[in-house]
Amino acid sequence: MSEAYKLECMRCGTRFSKDDIVYTCGKCDGLLDIKYDYSEMDAERVVEAKGEGVWKYRALLPFNEDTEPVTIGEGNTPLYRCDRLARSVGITNLWVKHEGLNPTGSFKDRGMTVGVTKAMELNVKGVACASTGNTSASLAIFAARAGLPCYVLLPAGKVALGKVAQAMMHGAKVFSLNGNFDDALRVVRRLCDEERLYLLNSVNPYRLEGQKTIAFEIAEQLNWEIPDRVILPVGNAGNISAIYKGFLELKELGITNGVPMMTGIQAEGAQPVVHAFRHGRSDIIPEPHPETIASAIRIGNPVNAVKALRAIYDSGGVAESVTDDEITDSQLLLARLEGIGVEPASAASIAGLRKLCDMGVIEPDERVVCITTGHLLKDPERAIAICEPPYEVPADVEAVRRIMHDMKGERREELVYA
Repeated sequence: MSEAYKLECMRCGTRFSKDDIVYTCGKCDGLLDIKYDYSEMDAERVVEAKGEGVWKYRALLPFNEDTEPVTIGEGNTPLYRCDRLARSVGITNLWVKHEGLNPTGSFKDRGMTVGVTKAMELNVKGVACASTGNTSASLAIFAARAGLPCYVLLPAGKVALGKVAQAMMHGAKVFSLNGNFDDALRVVRRLCDEERLYLLNSVNPYRLEGQKTIAFEIAEQLNWEIPDRVILPVGNAGNISAIYKGFLELKELGITNGVPMMTGIQAEGAQPVVHAFRHGRSDIIPEPHPETIASAIRIGNPVNAVKALRAIYDSGGVAESVTDDEITDSQLLLARLEGIGVEPASAASIAGLRKLCDMGVIEPDERVVCITTGHLLKDPERAIAICEPPYEVPADVEAVRRIMHDMKGERREELVYA
C-alpha cells in the first residue's frame, strides 16, 4: 500500500495528516478511521500474496512497500473445525480461530506490529498503554524488539500474573494503579499527550489496522468464502470493529460477496455495549464498576463502543452477555472437547455461541466462526482453580490402578457433551 490513505474522523469528517500524532478528533472528539482508495488497489495482490501472517496483507496496510516492519512473526493462527463442539450446541458448521497462538499468546500482537511500526515512523520518545494484561504484554515485547522505552499502567490486583510477568520480563516500566482499567486509560492518555509518548491502546486507529487481518485470514482459510457469523469477546470493543472492517474491505475489492453477522459477547458484570444494543442505542452508558472473572474484558467504558455498535448493527449481528459460570463451563468444554485451551475472556465467545443457540438466534445450518483471543497460560491461576486437583497417591501401581478404575464412570459422564 502506498501512503495515499486518509485519517478521518468518523463523526465530523475532519482529516488529519499521516504525520499527526492523534487518536481522536481535535474538533469533536470522534473516533478516527483509516480510509483507502480501493479503486487504486489490485485485488489479486491480496489473493495471491506470498508469505504468512499480518504483513502478508501489506497491500491493505497503511505503509509503503519499503517500510521495515517491527515484527515477531504474528498472525497466521489456525482455524480449527470443531465438530464435537458443534454437535454439543446443535449446529453443523463451526470453526474456532485461535488467536491465543500468536507469539505473545493473544490477538494483540496483530495490532502491535502495525502500531509500533507506526511509532518508529513517527520518531516518538516511547510507547505506552493502559491494560487489563494482554495489551501490556504485547506492547512490551514489540517495544523491546524496536528498542523503544515502554510504560504500562495496570489496575492493581486485577491483572493475571502471566500477563504481568510478560510485561516485566521484556523491560516495560509497570505502574500498578489504584483504580480500574478506565482510570488507567484516562491517566495514560494525558501522559502520552504531555510526554510525547505514543499511545497504543485500541483507540489508536493504526492498531486496529493490524487486527483487521483476522478477517483476511478467516476468509482465506475458508477458500475466500465468508462465514455467516463471527462471534468474539468484547472488551474495549476494538477487535469486533477491526474484523468487520477487514471483511468490508474484502467485499469492496470484489474478493468476497458479503460480510458475516458480527456477534459481540460481554461478561454480565461488564456489558455496556450489550445494554446499548438492547435499547437500540448507537452509544453507551459506561459501567462504573465492571466486574468479571474474565479480566481481559473487564472494561466498563470501551473507547471503541461506537465502532463496535456500528459493526453489529450494519452486519445484522447481535450483542449478548454471559455469566461468569457460563464462561467457566465453556472454557472447560472447549478444552475437553476440542483440545483448545484459552483464558476466560476467550471462552466468552463459546459461552455466547451456546447461549445464542439455546435462544434460537443461531440457526442450525449457519457457518459460524468463534474467535478465541488469548491462550490458556495467560491466566494459569484461574485454570488451576476450576479444574480437579491432582490425585495424591503412593508410588504404587495398584493404588494408581484403583483410582483409574474409579474414574471410568466419571469419564462416561463427560462424554455426554460429545
